[in-house]
This record gives sequence, C-alpha cells and structure tokens, in this order.
Amino acid sequence: MDTVIIPLINPNEPEALLADLHVSEGQRVDAGTPLCTLETTKASAEVLAERDGYVIGLRLSAGQTGRAGEVLCYLADSPDELIPEPASPVAEVSQGKELPPGLRITAPAMALARAHGLDLSRLPTNVLVTESVVRASLEEVVRPEFTPPSSSFDPQAVIVYGGGGHGKSLIDLVRSLGTYKVVGVVDDGLPKGQVILGVPVLGGLEALPELQTQGVRLAVNAVGGIGDVGVRVKVFQKLAQAGFACPAVAHPSAVIEPSAVLAAGVQVFPHAYVGSDARLGYGAIVNTGAIVSHDCVLGDYVNISPGALLAGGVQVGSGALVGMGVTVNLGVRVGVGARLGNSSTVKTDVPDKGVVRAGSIWPD
Repeated sequence: MDTVIIPLINPNEPEALLADLHVSEGQRVDAGTPLCTLETTKASAEVLAERDGYVIGLRLSAGQTGRAGEVLCYLADSPDELIPEPASPVAEVSQGKELPPGLRITAPAMALARAHGLDLSRLPTNVLVTESVVRASLEEVVRPEFTPPSSSFDPQAVIVYGGGGHGKSLIDLVRSLGTYKVVGVVDDGLPKGQVILGVPVLGGLEALPELQTQGVRLAVNAVGGIGDVGVRVKVFQKLAQAGFACPAVAHPSAVIEPSAVLAAGVQVFPHAYVGSDARLGYGAIVNTGAIVSHDCVLGDYVNISPGALLAGGVQVGSGALVGMGVTVNLGVRVGVGARLGNSSTVKTDVPDKGVVRAGSIWPD
C-alpha cells in the first residue's frame, strides 16, 4: 500500500484547495491517472497516481482545504485492504527525556521544532503548541554572532543570497539535506540583524568579502528572477567574483535518476522529478512538483515553475521561464529567453524570446 501525500505546490502557501476530485473511494486507477487538482492563490497542479491500484481512505472532498504533507488517500492492491490507523495529531506527553513535563504539541509542530533545533523548554505548557507557536518561538530566538570557522574553509557553511519567499524555501531545503549549515542570509534590501526562519541577515553585498575570509565559500542563489532573469544572473556573477561556489541542491523528496546530470547552482524542489539522461544547466530551477522527463536539456538559468510537465526530449533555451502547470509536448524546443504562461500547452517549437499566453495552446 502506498500513501498519497498532498504536495507543496507553492512554497509560500502550505495549504491548497482541492478544486476538483477526479476519483472516488474504491476506484481502480492506472499509474499517471490524475487523482485531484489542487489550487493556491498562485499555483495549480494535478496529483497523479504513482502506480496502478485502488483508491482507498480518501481524506478530502472537492472544495475542502488540505495542507502539504497530509495524507490525501492510499493506493492499495485491493479495495478491501485495511486503511492504516491515522497518526495521532498530538504528540503524547512523555514521562522520559523527550518532552518537557506538561508540554502538549502537535506532530507537525514537533517536526518543525526538531528540524530547526529548537529547545522545547522554550515552548509554553499552558496551551496546545501548534506550528504557528513554534514559528513565533523561532523568530524570538536570539542567534549568536557568526563565529568564523577555525580552518580557512568550512565545507558545511553556506549562505543564502536573498531573504524573500524563494530564500525561505531554500533555507528549509538546505536544512533538509543534513549536509550544510546555513550560517546567514545576505540581502541588499533587508536590515542587518533581522531573523528569517531562525537565520540572521548578515548584511548585503558588502558582507561577502568578510564572510569569504572567515571560511564561508558556499552559497545558494535565492533571487528567482521571474520578471528579469538578468537579476538572477548578476547575483551568480557577484558570488563568483567574491569567491563563492554554488552547489547543486535537491530536496530529499525529489526523484533524480542516476543518469541525470545537474550543473552547479541547480535547485530541485520537493516532489519534483528529473528523468533519465536529463541535463540541467548552471543555475537552473526545477520547482515543486515539476516533471523534467527523460532526455530533456535545460539551458543555464532556466526556471521550471511548480507543476510544469516537460515530456521526453524537450530542450529549453537559457534563461527561459516555464510557468506553473505548463505542459510541453515530446521533443519540443523552447527558445532562449522564451516565456511560457501558466497552464499553457505547447505542442510545437517556441522561438527565442517567444511568449506563450497563459492558458493558451501553442500554436494558437
């Protein structure tokens, strides 16, 4: 039995509306069958069956709201299989060392606290602690000044350049890897000392030389460049000039086939798929729930938005933007700097700097 989880289709909106439910309890489905359509204020995506099976244990109906990470349903070998007992939404009060006496905390809040290393004794015991309470406690944590590493290079230290929504998503992504430690945010438009998801803002561009001398040599570029990809490119250039390298990062829930090749600076977000022999260029983004099928080639700085679907052998030119929920047919070439509007369907090649209107079918 496989569990179908509600995906995060917009990093800034953990909750999504179940706009349409395409299946019913006990229905048999094939792999790839749409189970439901989810919508947020900025994104829309279909949840597909990952294997053949029977839909059992549906938790939501059309019109209801679900949260990323919650169970939508199960795919079973038989419609009569027993549905797993739902996990308790509240962590039990422990008599041992795990929880402070009297602490009542929801399971999602506990997961968030553990992910950020929050001291549980800081949490109140007179209320049920939810995720919002944990986030408030994280913002109140006074972080010590960044201490330079003892060696000339700390291979785990990394900064996030940009403190907006994309930056928050990358902080969580990098933390989920367990490989790096995020020592700070660099942002030219935020005040030094502000705290973002428990990470201090260290300053703007002027902070890079000092960080470099302190042994920090790794960075992730959190400037998305949706309106102007040149802004994102300039950040990569500034980082390189200051002596920073940008490693490729991929969320643990993303599936990347062993034969796929990811250049430096690539970012692959939760529940995305990168297929066999795919090639992703420098600084490319494959956002939440997007599919880059076998033999696809993405140029440098390409941005594949949440829920987009590229069929096999698609080529996307440097700096192109593929909008949310876009479908690109087999073997299509998308030109350099092209922009494909949200929910469009692209059946033939798009020229360099071509624009496909949102919701349209190309060619019209």
